[in-house]
Amino acid sequence: MFSKIFDPSMKPVVFNWSGGKDSTMALWSTVSDGILEVRYLLTTLSEEYRRISMHGVRETLLEVQSESIGIPLYKIYLPSLLGMDAYNQQMEAALLTLKDQGIQTGIFGDIFLEDLRTYRETALAKLGWEALFPLWKRNSKDLVRDFISRGFKAILVAVDASKLDQSFAGRLIDQSLLDDLPPGVDPCGENGEFHSFVFDGPLFTYPVPFQQGEVVQRTYPHDNYPDSSFYFCDLLPAH
Repeated sequence: MFSKIFDPSMKPVVFNWSGGKDSTMALWSTVSDGILEVRYLLTTLSEEYRRISMHGVRETLLEVQSESIGIPLYKIYLPSLLGMDAYNQQMEAALLTLKDQGIQTGIFGDIFLEDLRTYRETALAKLGWEALFPLWKRNSKDLVRDFISRGFKAILVAVDASKLDQSFAGRLIDQSLLDDLPPGVDPCGENGEFHSFVFDGPLFTYPVPFQQGEVVQRTYPHDNYPDSSFYFCDLLPAH
């Protein structure tokens, strides 16, 4: 499936992939430019549950998404309640392995969080890597409207219970959703208000089939998200 012959004239990069809307738009921008060659979609997953970190999407759906896009995954499995020091160690080990393959550039879908960008740039620079941000400082409202107008399709799989009510979990990203977002919620969910799973659009050779499952609420006592509560809409593989 992934037997593509790499173009030696193009710079190899790894894309930090969540499977969501912003990742997709950043990947679309990168691929459209035709300058960089994305060798892998790097994704962190729960070691215990085999789901995308913070998004809760099943690994099986992530794999179908990767196959439809045509770029292989590079998976990092993280144990539950992993501290930042241990997280950084695992990421460094992965990046050093990729560096042995001639990759020293990471692509991110961040939009405007300065502290997050600084963290990424600093962490990568320690290993001789550079970080690129194709969506940096783009207007969130314009970006999500561009996402919709290009024909991408996505569903909200996780919403911050302190910012949005349960009814938002499982909704499609469309104009109706944007109209219903409360004041103060970023249209792209850049502050962590919501996370999404993209299942169709210009990057895809075929839609990712799935069925909506139950919506559950979970609370996470985590270093970065102290006692944060999220509503998760489970997506089930469709056969």
